[in-house]
Amino acid sequence: MKIHYMCRHCHRPVGELDAHQVDVTQLGLECLNEEETREMVQVYKNGDLTIQTICDSCEQALDQNPHYHELDFFIH
Repeated sequence: MKIHYMCRHCHRPVGELDAHQVDVTQLGLECLNEEETREMVQVYKNGDLTIQTICDSCEQALDQNPHYHELDFFIH
């Protein structure tokens, strides 16, 4: 099983973990409510996960442009 991290804004891969090397309970996913889990975590039939996160570039853009937080999408 693989755990893929993808930026929710620009859709670039941020990282990947092999579940054999990490305890999935340490990812903190249990802290998400149902809605957050639906929005941020996708589980595939083979057991792989894709977790939506934010990359450094998009985080920097949000820091420099706080009004972007009001937008659904700020990268085209």
